[in-house]
Amino acid sequence: MKKKALLLFMAMCMAVTAPGFTVAGATAQAGDNKETETGKGSSAAEKYSDVSVLTGEPIDPTLAAQRPIAVMFPIDKEAQPQYGLSNVDVFYEIIEEGSMSRQMGIIQDWQNLERIGNIRSIRAYFVYEALEWDPIIIHYGGPIDYTKDILTRKDVDNINGVGGILGSDYGCFYRVPAGSRSEHTAYTDAEHIKEAIRKAGFETEHRRAYYNKKHFTFAQERNTLKQYGDSVSAVYLDMRDSFPVTKSALTYNAEDGKYYKTIYGEPQKDAVTDEQMAFDNVLIQRASAEPREDGSSYLRILIEEDGQDGFFLTGGRMIHVTWEKGEGNDYKPTTFYDDNGNEIQLNKGKTMIFIIRDEDSFSVDGVTYEPEDHETLE
Repeated sequence: MKKKALLLFMAMCMAVTAPGFTVAGATAQAGDNKETETGKGSSAAEKYSDVSVLTGEPIDPTLAAQRPIAVMFPIDKEAQPQYGLSNVDVFYEIIEEGSMSRQMGIIQDWQNLERIGNIRSIRAYFVYEALEWDPIIIHYGGPIDYTKDILTRKDVDNINGVGGILGSDYGCFYRVPAGSRSEHTAYTDAEHIKEAIRKAGFETEHRRAYYNKKHFTFAQERNTLKQYGDSVSAVYLDMRDSFPVTKSALTYNAEDGKYYKTIYGEPQKDAVTDEQMAFDNVLIQRASAEPREDGSSYLRILIEEDGQDGFFLTGGRMIHVTWEKGEGNDYKPTTFYDDNGNEIQLNKGKTMIFIIRDEDSFSVDGVTYEPEDHETLE
């Protein structure tokens, strides 16, 4: 009996110290979900929903258990088209220095992609947005002075094509054409990422301390936004005043209920499938932006502030919203609320998120929405 008790005690100790049960450090904040664990002792199907956290659509629980990747895509005209865009579930575009912007795709189903990229550098605020999904971050460098603190945290898993202080490349990247050192030539693929994850020792399944089983709230029935008396028509969204370089825009197609994205006035497409990026939901998130104290051109985007304005487009209509993130938990999802204080309900499917400076404007169906000018909706 004593021997059995000792073996039981040892087994319990091993379970507590297993990688999937690592306790978050002082700089890492735990997610809200306390039920999921990495796959030790039971199948993923027993612990993960058959509904995607990212899209609200049906998903194999085994795939749902896998951590997504967060990939940094450049916006440069010569960098189009790009590989992997058809698999993006949530797509971000955020302003950066010099009126440029950068894009990041959260991809759940990446395990069979034969090419991803091209891949460019990251900014700190992209890291904070990515952490909401407990991903493995794929990037090619970044400004060391402003990304080192976040990228070198033990809870942040990233694969960095440049290598060095911001993290190793783990042999994950290659150039097309081979041997090139120019911009827009760095790529990866699923097999390289899997091998890099193995070398790095990263968890492949969602980590118990950081995974949120709920992010967006998805409507059970089609949300038309017509229940809001102040909703307005939103067929054509023109973001050029916020993103003057890319001139990003989306056009609503009533036949399939999706918004189709353009960049530089042309459809933004996947290089393999030739499919134009299309989204069921569009979120515009105003955030304070300020220059760095050292006078650098790099911006600081304050995505942790609460009560900022935003807009929600779906089904060809738009409403004003507010959003909150809050400080103290980098893994906490950003939540969007209507003007009645209720959390908005997204339609099931893919989501485009524009994060713009609170001084910038945009246009919908020819009407310009200036900063803090949401009375236009009344």
